[in-house]
Amino acid sequence: MAKYIVVGGVAGGATATARLRRLNEQAEIIMVERGANISFANCGLPYFVGDTIKNREDLLVMTPARFKGLFNVDVRTNSEVIRVDTKYHEVTIKNNDQEYTESYDALLLSPGATPLRPPIPGIDHKRIVTLRNVQDSVILKELTFEKPKGRAVVVGGGFIGIESAENLRKRGLDVTIVEAAPHILAPFDTDMVKLAEDEITRNGINLLLGNGVQEFLHHEDDSIGVKLSDGQLLPADFVVLAIGVRPDTVFLQDSGIELGERGHILVNEKMQTSAPNVYAVGDAVLTFDSLTGKATALPLAGPANRQGRLAADNIAGLDRKYRGVVGSSVLKVFDLTAASTGKNEQTLEREGWVYGKDYRFTITYPADHATYYPGAEPFALKMLFSLKDGKVLGAQAIGKKGVDKRIDVIASVLRFGGTIQDLIDLELSYAPPFSSAKDPVNMAGYFADNIMTGITNPILPRELANAQAQGALVIDLRDPAVFAQKHIDGATNIPTAKLRESLSKLPKDKLLILACKTGLNGYFMERMLKQAGFNARDLMGGCSYLNGTLPQ
Repeated sequence: MAKYIVVGGVAGGATATARLRRLNEQAEIIMVERGANISFANCGLPYFVGDTIKNREDLLVMTPARFKGLFNVDVRTNSEVIRVDTKYHEVTIKNNDQEYTESYDALLLSPGATPLRPPIPGIDHKRIVTLRNVQDSVILKELTFEKPKGRAVVVGGGFIGIESAENLRKRGLDVTIVEAAPHILAPFDTDMVKLAEDEITRNGINLLLGNGVQEFLHHEDDSIGVKLSDGQLLPADFVVLAIGVRPDTVFLQDSGIELGERGHILVNEKMQTSAPNVYAVGDAVLTFDSLTGKATALPLAGPANRQGRLAADNIAGLDRKYRGVVGSSVLKVFDLTAASTGKNEQTLEREGWVYGKDYRFTITYPADHATYYPGAEPFALKMLFSLKDGKVLGAQAIGKKGVDKRIDVIASVLRFGGTIQDLIDLELSYAPPFSSAKDPVNMAGYFADNIMTGITNPILPRELANAQAQGALVIDLRDPAVFAQKHIDGATNIPTAKLRESLSKLPKDKLLILACKTGLNGYFMERMLKQAGFNARDLMGGCSYLNGTLPQ
């Protein structure tokens, strides 16, 4: 009879364990979990703190007793694997003060990751907390009860940091986010993330960017002073550390299992480690980018679940291969949804891609459904594509409604190596309350195809000043009243409806840059002017993109 040991539960380990049992009813299966809960909704922790999720029990996806009853698994909670001997196929388990060994025929590692706690002076204060498990969320929620109108500092502007800050703010606390990088939310480019940053500050959160923590000062009343790199001192009743995670693999250092530079477990496409009959999944593994094939880590629940099932299949004798990660994510930011998939500009440029030579992108502001049906809301959609072959490289979207749906569609196309033509050819469900006959995904494909074929050549806001310095003339196509409120310096106002009758007044020896609200009318007029012999370019995304706002 085969004997399997699974180290760690939650997403990858629990999924693998259940799959192993479904594939082999006779096997002896032991799950070893360091905590008290084998499967909990770690993505829901901030919402428990914010009281959107009322009951702690709602976070528990599967209790140890129920899991044992369903799958006949020997569940050992509050137990920790402290050593792995791959030569003799044994693990050493510690429970309280007792240590013992268990042999295995196959071992699956899903140890996860632990929050980073860098050696910042004063970081050992009891009110400086992380948010990684159910007990962490209970501690943080208790702190909010102690100080219902208190001051919280969230260090880190990633997903956990933003979700924590939002939920603390909803509890009525005075919240400051401190982020050492120039912007929050690394999956989003600077031009897109401004929408999320504005939403955060609009909801009363103090956002400090490009500023790291230098020291935590302890006060006699248990409050904390957060000293920043620029000398600012922030008073706080408690601090949430959300600056990233590291793989929890210290116990594997002398196991013979090969680890990466930062401690990630190295696996092949079958989720096998360098040791025989040892597999690994989840936040602790170094997998690969499906677009480039390069090694990457992606500590997200979706990939962990897929990896867990796939590893179990291979342990059971099925031949499965992991296809890498795309990098899809979504986040609630108060009334906005922010979602992304694939590469962003920062990542592409780090990998040597050059804008205008290797890749370009589209910016559109579609409505989530047909505008004649009540309640339509615009959102911003950025889609990046390769100029070599039209392959979709990535996408980002931010808005109130319809965002996750579109990013999921593009993620599917990206996963299968699709192109902008595939976006055009997608047949997506349509009815006025849900979409438009030409879905925003189709429209992004049309726009990219127009760029690829030279039908349009939009200019970016970041290229505008240089073009004007070289003599380009900006024509603002909006109504005079809107133009009067705010416009590009040096622009001439000629409303769209009057441009055709003004052709005789326009110079043919200058570049004409067309600026409208979202770039759509500018594109229409670019096409008209080009066919009339003018040198014209549309301003990408119009004044909405230039100003970093959603169109009203």
